[in-house]
This record gives sequence, C-alpha cells and structure tokens, in this order.
Amino acid sequence: MWPRLVANKILRKRLGSNNFVADFPSNNSEDNIPNLAQSSLSDHQNIDTYNYKVFVSTWNVGGIVPTEDLDISDWLNTPHICDIYVLGFQEIVPLRASNVLGSENTKTSMIWNSIIRKALNKKKISQEEPQGFKCIISKQMVGILISVWVPTHIRPYIKYPSVSCVGCGIMGCLGNKGAVSVRFRLHQTRFCFVCSHLASGGREGDEKHRNSDVAEILSRTSFPRGPSLDLPETILDHERVILFGDLNYRISLPEATTRVMVEKEEWDTLLKNDQLILELMNGQAFEGWHEGLIQFAPTYKYCPNSNVYFGCVQGKKAEKKRAPAWCDRIIWYGEGLKQHLYSRGEAKFSDHRPVKAIFSAEVEVVQTLKGFQEFFLSDRFDDQIRSKLKIASSDKLQCHDGRLSFHL
Repeated sequence: MWPRLVANKILRKRLGSNNFVADFPSNNSEDNIPNLAQSSLSDHQNIDTYNYKVFVSTWNVGGIVPTEDLDISDWLNTPHICDIYVLGFQEIVPLRASNVLGSENTKTSMIWNSIIRKALNKKKISQEEPQGFKCIISKQMVGILISVWVPTHIRPYIKYPSVSCVGCGIMGCLGNKGAVSVRFRLHQTRFCFVCSHLASGGREGDEKHRNSDVAEILSRTSFPRGPSLDLPETILDHERVILFGDLNYRISLPEATTRVMVEKEEWDTLLKNDQLILELMNGQAFEGWHEGLIQFAPTYKYCPNSNVYFGCVQGKKAEKKRAPAWCDRIIWYGEGLKQHLYSRGEAKFSDHRPVKAIFSAEVEVVQTLKGFQEFFLSDRFDDQIRSKLKIASSDKLQCHDGRLSFHL
C-alpha cells in the first residue's frame, strides 16, 4: 500500500491537474465560457433535441515521434464533416523510466496537435467559417494524449471543459498505463470521453488486470462540480460517455490457432473468443457498455512498416511472439448515442492500426428567443432542423426587432 501512497503524493500535481491546453485562452476555463442557452433561462424556453456528429479515434503509435509533415487526412476523412473530433493516442513517447518518472515533455503532443490541425482544416466548413477547427481540450499523461476539436461556430455552446488523469501503471498509480478523461457540456448535455491504455499481456488471466484497470479508472476519475454544483463528478454520471484506446484485450485461443484463423479471415470465430466481447456479454467489468460490430482485421501487432503480423516471419525463433488481437477499441455507455461507422485505418506508422468511429449524439438544446435566434442563423442549422420547421434550404432567413422571418 505504501508505494502507492508515496507515489500518489509525489505525482498528485502531475496526474491530478485539471490544467489542459486549448486554442481558447481563459483564466478560468469553467466560468468564462459563454453559454447562450443558460443566459436566458428566465425567458420563455423550449427544449429540443438535435443530433450532433461525433468522430472518435484511437491509435497506439508505438513511441514513434512523427514528422510534422505526416498527413493523416485519410484517417480523418468521413463522408460528412463532423461537429466534434476526439482523437486519442497511446505511447506518443517510449514508455521508459525517464518518461514515466520524469517531468512531462509536451513537445510530441504539440507535434501531434499541429498534424491534427492541418488535417482538419483542409476541410472547409463554409465561407462563413474561415477559422475552421479549433482545439478545445488537449491533455497528455506520459504516453496518453487526448485532443478534442470543434468548428468555431460550435465553440460558444461548450461550457465547463475539464480533465482528470488516473495512472494505473507501475505501483498501481504511475501514468504509463491508465486514462485521461475529458468532459464538457454541449448546450444542456454532458459529454465524457475516456482515452485509455490498459494493462498488457497475452497470458491466461491477464484480462483480469485490464478489468481491474477499468474499475480503477471509473472509481478514481473525478471532475469538479462547477460553480453551480450541478455537474457530474464521475465518468458514468455523464449522459454521453465514450471510452476508447489500446484496451489490450486479446483472443482466448492458442497462438497458432489464432494465426491460422486470422490468415483465413475467420473473424466470427475469433470474435467469439475475444476477451472484451466476453466481458461486455457477461457484464462483470462493463455492465451497460456497448460496442459496434467489428468487421475488420485485428489491429495488433504488426511488423514495422509492413502488413505482416509480428511473429509470422520465419527464422526469428528467439523473439517474443504476440498473437494478433483487436487491442484497439471504442465502446460507449448509456443512451443517446448511435454508431454509424466502426473501422480501422491502414497507416503503417506503428505496430498498431488506428481505429475510428462516428456517432450521432442526441443533444438537448434550450431554445430561448436569443438562443434560438443565434442557433437558427448559425451553420449548425442544417437540413434536419429546417425540415422540422418546413423551411427550405434555399429560403432566406432574416432577424428584425427580435423576430425571425424567412422569404422565398
């Protein structure tokens, strides 16, 4: 017990800090962000529900520092521009003692954020949004990095961004394993995104260590209640929760059997023996959690810069073999989220392949006169909202003396 207590005392400031990097400077990130809906609560109001598109992705980059000209546009490419982009990375630095025990080096996370910025802002939202996507939260803990981006017109509706770091690694508390969680409120709906790197190991029983890490992350993650003391403190108290990362769950079959089935692309048989799916079905570690249908090849472990799984190369008997597995996953909790895409990328940058998902997330919006007026005239007023009000996309919208009108 005492090593954990000592380490927690030494690392409390680094792991428990609520400080994060963002493109929007603020002396107090919880108080200075405008909230159009809440500012007019005394006015007559209506609560409507809208669907926001949320892109979530995870990638273990194997401790390799990218060059700034790395292009991840294909990875972020989707049929439609999303409203929120959440990108999670693991092992952005090698997990050696100097990185785990030393002071945080943010140079690599700055490089990744620069790469994300370039890729996202290749997408032109509209002529009215020349500033493109901005980072609202970026937080690193050792090798774990989470970065959240939104277009400029959505930023005013986001309030109370906060982060919480939980280390589950060496001595049960260091940040080589664990999670960085971020939360914010979009209009009236609270979101929480959890970027995780769980215990490794392919031996029988190692999945119990991963289950234990999840239990620690869920129990030890804590957010501030906010100035009005009405914000959730724990992960599962939020309305929309998505957990993702290198969860490290393996396939409970002999290594040779797994390799043969992977070569034959017998995904159904392999997935019946996938440890995370079994945990989701049994409800022991993940009661109430969901995952989309996996229809892609295992994402781990590849030989560097190749499509060959590690351990498949002949003549290297001395090296430690690791059977292929779906280590990199995206799961969600509760209602109000619908997954539309779940796939992997093919970048050969590391020994893992990236995984991405797209969700539609229900968001409650308070439609006061002012809030409705600004929301109505914003880019987010898309076809689905116009169809509700039977207003054509070609109609001209005007506001005069607090009244909304449209002209054919």
